[in-house]
Amino acid sequence: MELILEQFPIVIHSLNIGFIQTLKLFFVTLLGAVPLGLIISFGSMSRFRPLSYLVKIIVWIIRGTPLMIQLLIIYYFPGLVFGNSIWIGETGRFLAAAVAFIFNYACYFSEIYRGGIQGVPRGQEEAGLVLGMTRSQIFFKVTLLQMIKRIVPPMSNEIITLVKDTSLARIIALQEIIWAGQSFLKGSQGISGAIWPLFFTAVYYLIFNGILTVLLGGLEKKLDYFR
Repeated sequence: MELILEQFPIVIHSLNIGFIQTLKLFFVTLLGAVPLGLIISFGSMSRFRPLSYLVKIIVWIIRGTPLMIQLLIIYYFPGLVFGNSIWIGETGRFLAAAVAFIFNYACYFSEIYRGGIQGVPRGQEEAGLVLGMTRSQIFFKVTLLQMIKRIVPPMSNEIITLVKDTSLARIIALQEIIWAGQSFLKGSQGISGAIWPLFFTAVYYLIFNGILTVLLGGLEKKLDYFR
């Protein structure tokens, strides 16, 4: 116990640095995946059959394969093709992870968007057309607002899952919080054979997910006026 107390400041400092990297990956993924998912959902619902089928096949592939494999492909495949990796250093590893996470979660979000849009009664679109509204006006002023209410619970679940999935980025040596915890076990931080820092990373995830749960729950309550 005395040894743990002695090591505690060093461990916390390292875990804080790793958690900042985790937060960066989380927020970058959300900023990219939320709008991209909406675009992909439009493609999957397109009346142009070739585009619709192509998008659905891509979504099927991304949802049907592990995110870890997608990370490895995005990080290593360009180097195999061009002879040199395009992802250089820690910044390169972060960019590779961000690309993989954004595209993966955009595909999941697209299915949530599609379900939300198609869940809005079609009669409301027809009523809007009768009133002289354009399809874009109907979408943004009628469909979108109701869709948001419908998609908040499943989107909240995916967002919380994203927090935990960021740990997969360590497979390409991105120095996020799990990587930081493992470093003490391997001895790369001047402390060797200490496994407790790795277990302690769970506290960071629990606190962050708790905050997100409260915020997303509050958002869901604010949208109750659509009922």
